[in-house]
Amino acid sequence: MALATPAIVLSSIKYGDNSLIVRLYGQETGLLQCMLKGILGRRKGKLSPGLFQPLSQLEVIAVPGRNGKLGYLKEATLGIPYTTIPTDIHKSAIAIFLAETLSQSLREEAPDPMLYRYIQSALTWLDGSNPIANFHVLFLIGLTRYLGFYPDDSYQEGGYFDMVEGAFTTYPPAGPGISGEQVSLFRQLLGINFDGIETVKMNKMQRRELLRSLINYYEIHLQGFRKPRSLDVLDEVFS
Repeated sequence: MALATPAIVLSSIKYGDNSLIVRLYGQETGLLQCMLKGILGRRKGKLSPGLFQPLSQLEVIAVPGRNGKLGYLKEATLGIPYTTIPTDIHKSAIAIFLAETLSQSLREEAPDPMLYRYIQSALTWLDGSNPIANFHVLFLIGLTRYLGFYPDDSYQEGGYFDMVEGAFTTYPPAGPGISGEQVSLFRQLLGINFDGIETVKMNKMQRRELLRSLINYYEIHLQGFRKPRSLDVLDEVFS
């Protein structure tokens, strides 16, 4: 059955000579994997390849796949156009990094409208705002709320954060943890929204170290999660 839904592009991979396999996250469908046959061919079809850039926000009519088979799109149009993400090198690097992170993190096929709205509103904020150097750090923290391992902030007096337990502690954790100036910055970021992002002051080295700690946190709590390959590009752009 065909479903109409807003959807965000997570990835697109060339298949054969002229087709794409795209992964999308739809508000009404959850995770979608669709085959777009012939979209890269010479003959102009109903769907444009340019629509399927990382984190593009679309309006689609999709037929989800069943029994392990890929679905397909009957229609796709641009939903919310970006004005700065495609042309701003810093925002483009963030978008590529977040698309890769989301591709690894979003695994449930069932829809989660609240998660969709979080991603959609965050991307809209990124497109329309500056400065944005700390955006991806706060985005990853906020995303954990929907993935099921948001840090327990009921006790924040401790000088350490236990990554395995997902909680602050007075004593150094036995396993991976966050400490020192990182834990102070991490604590400041909890509970703020994107409009308050610049109230937390970080230099590029602090941002890089905290981001790597967050990626480690994801690796601990999401089986199979790996450091995004685009992380090195992100570091280079913000160096």
